[in-house]
Amino acid sequence: MTSSTQTIPEHRDLPRHIAVIMDGNGRWAKKRLLPRVAGHKKGLEVLEALTAICSRLGVDYLTVFAFSTENWRRPQEEVGFLMGLFLQSLQKRVKKLHKNGLRLKIIGDRSRFAPSIVAGIEAAEALTANNTGLTLTIAADYGGRWDILQAANQALATGVKVLDEAALAPYLALSEAPEPDLFIRTGGETRISNFLLWQLAYTELYFTPVLWPDFDEAALMHAVHSFQTRERRFGRTSEQLPIHLQRP
Repeated sequence: MTSSTQTIPEHRDLPRHIAVIMDGNGRWAKKRLLPRVAGHKKGLEVLEALTAICSRLGVDYLTVFAFSTENWRRPQEEVGFLMGLFLQSLQKRVKKLHKNGLRLKIIGDRSRFAPSIVAGIEAAEALTANNTGLTLTIAADYGGRWDILQAANQALATGVKVLDEAALAPYLALSEAPEPDLFIRTGGETRISNFLLWQLAYTELYFTPVLWPDFDEAALMHAVHSFQTRERRFGRTSEQLPIHLQRP
């Protein structure tokens, strides 16, 4: 896909691509005097519900940050649980995604995953590869800087002499998807935490204090309505926009 610094994306009232940092699982569990793993389990249920809602609304792409390159720093017990939950989710939920015509993609560095997880990823992607519904992309062991560097290294390995956007684009993790229109981070933090650094250049950012396990359809629609009030100029002035895109 051509980047928003090269061409102006088509205007849509509904975001075509939503990216989400699902933050707050641990705090949600702590508030309820539950172990952190209970928050992660609940968060997985919320992701499943949100995917169904986005599909129903007509969103084409949903990309979520499940595990960052920095999350390996967490307690070993929690990391082990997350890896097991990830594999269990692939095995149990991919058939439902496939039945509903959705496509699943996993982006990130797979080199540190156990062979069983890599096999599960490959099987899930293969099963849903030809589906034409919403594409759910899960970023796991992913980092925005890693993404740019691995893309640059792949491009340079082809012998390209000048590394520009056109040369880099095919090797980025989300090369097949349009750049996100709307970025949502739950949990109250107001940073993008090394997520999709290249792709978020012109994305509308939305931060909410709602913890991820509490993020329901109403919370999603608040984010969408906020997006709909934004004036997306992509370098232009307000006066250059068509009248129906200008905000009061």
